Amino acid sequence: MSDIRDISLAPSGERKIAWAWRNMPLLNGIQADFEKNKPFAGLKIALSVHMEAKTACLCRALAAGGAEMHVTGCNQLSTQDDVAAALAAGGMDVHAYHAATDEEYVRHLTAVLEAGPNIVVDDGGDLVNLLHTKLRHLIPNVFGGCEETTTGIIRLRAMAADGTLRFPVVAVNDADCKHLFDNRYGTGQSVWDGINRTTNLIVAGKTVVVAGYGWCGKGIAMRAKGFGASVVVTEIDPVRALEAMMDGFRVLPMDDAARIGDVFITATGCRDVLSSRHFGLIRDGALLCNAGHFNVEVNVSDLERDAVSKAEGRQNVMGYTLANGHTLFLLGEGRLVNLAAGDGHPVEIMDMSFAIQALSARYLAEHHGELPPDVVVVPAEIDKEVARRKLAACGLAIDALTPEQEVYLHSWKV
Repeated sequence: MSDIRDISLAPSGERKIAWAWRNMPLLNGIQADFEKNKPFAGLKIALSVHMEAKTACLCRALAAGGAEMHVTGCNQLSTQDDVAAALAAGGMDVHAYHAATDEEYVRHLTAVLEAGPNIVVDDGGDLVNLLHTKLRHLIPNVFGGCEETTTGIIRLRAMAADGTLRFPVVAVNDADCKHLFDNRYGTGQSVWDGINRTTNLIVAGKTVVVAGYGWCGKGIAMRAKGFGASVVVTEIDPVRALEAMMDGFRVLPMDDAARIGDVFITATGCRDVLSSRHFGLIRDGALLCNAGHFNVEVNVSDLERDAVSKAEGRQNVMGYTLANGHTLFLLGEGRLVNLAAGDGHPVEIMDMSFAIQALSARYLAEHHGELPPDVVVVPAEIDKEVARRKLAACGLAIDALTPEQEVYLHSWKV
């Protein structure tokens, strides 16, 4: 039985889903294929992804393929209650509501796993973690999983290195059609959507500090530059730091960047990127926000402890006043700012990412028993299929090699 906030919100959720669906041509085509071939007939899928309209479209595409869907969110503040209601009203098993407590969040994750899934679709690794800790008795039913985000992949690779991962998990995040577009262009736009709509402040002329220059950090820095900001990048990787420099950004350690930043955005997948050692250095009125999956990159506990008072500056913006008189403003409780304070990635971007998810889930169903208990690379053909579908949807065509060119490229005899 579903556990949602209010079933009467379903009509609002259906409108959101309809808007997303009309702008997701790839998933439309994949759903049509799934309806014919039923790759998930007789299978159960447990899904934990941000519970909003685009995710609902993925859920329905998988259900069209014959899957019995059990779904929840992967972040308490990103769940949209009307979307959860729309899925539940349509008969899907949904366990999610906005602003769930930590205990309620774990209860929702547990509920979708207790259905006994064959495939898990994860965003951040919480389902896989629960299966390997508290719900190990359910592992024999699991064919494998799909992981959506960088943070989840980091956790999975650590499990694989320890020899504790018990089933294959496809690294959806690492597919070219995911990280090249979702992480760079999706995060680049949606992070600023969340910041701008929440603060109503100008970006031009400010100093923006971006912590981490992976694909997400690249997108955030690129868009900040486009808005007219002066961008500083902090990094631990010397190669990425050089790349940031050659892309035209200033590179500094966080201890130095803390003194000059007006807006701080973490995108590292690590913890304590901003902590007590930095807060006292930061200018009065600075904005702090996180674009990494978990709310540990800005150490909120340190901020709570260091503050002499706090007050809401604006909806979803909490001001923490420190002993030095400076007030730092934290957006979205330090959770994913693009979802805690916005609607997440643009629809067309998630169409590509969820196309990878759907086809990777089909790959697991088709290759049950053949894959090792490890982090599995998305097959190149899935990446290319999604790219071909996207080009066709955009009305674009590309060249093909002639037979002579094929021979030339695959021969050492020139």
